[in-house]
Amino acid sequence: MKSILSILLVFFFITASAQHTRLNGYALYVFDDQFDSYYDNNNYYEGKFKGGLQWGAGLEYMPHPSSGIELIYLNQQTTALTTYALPGSGVKTTNFDVGFNWLMLAGNRYMKKPGSKVEGYGGFMLGAAFINVDNPVNGNGNSATKFAWGFRLGANIWASERVAIKLQTQVLSAVQGAGGGLYFGTGGGGVGVSTYSSMYQFGLGGGISFALGGSKATPPPPATIPQ
Repeated sequence: MKSILSILLVFFFITASAQHTRLNGYALYVFDDQFDSYYDNNNYYEGKFKGGLQWGAGLEYMPHPSSGIELIYLNQQTTALTTYALPGSGVKTTNFDVGFNWLMLAGNRYMKKPGSKVEGYGGFMLGAAFINVDNPVNGNGNSATKFAWGFRLGANIWASERVAIKLQTQVLSAVQGAGGGLYFGTGGGGVGVSTYSSMYQFGLGGGISFALGGSKATPPPPATIPQ
């Protein structure tokens, strides 16, 4: 977590002085997401990530009014009710505690009619998912770092020159790395299931956007001198 915050701070100080920078806050509801993996009748797992709140923030530099580059951090704390089996251990069911930390770099494209307060956007995201899994029964835990991608569509509704309300829908996924795995299991004594979960998390919500940098207000017309 310290490294994530350090990256965000560095990115902030590099871009905060720029004329075209936005600070974005996010709050979305992530829906339930099922996952499973089957090897044979004695070696498998299946479960569901419970839906819930996903929150985060992003800092966006806009080199052009119609495009932006954004560094985003998102967090979700949830549970995963999982049924799993290993040869000789039988079938077990555990409700694991799961924490998702997403660090993504997004490319955004914007569309806005002249004079309109509504600004549509869409974009693709690439980055990493830092996943922590804890067994509440015995306190054992494990973690994994996965390459992640996502895409989103949304709209900014500008209430003023500086503040906009965001409406957004998105999909995030953590994909398999060579030899990698996300561990769901009791841990210790060789009892557990080493599995990889490929997930597609659908989120719906919004947030708020603040335009930073220099003044965007249109300068007043020059004063006239009475004749």
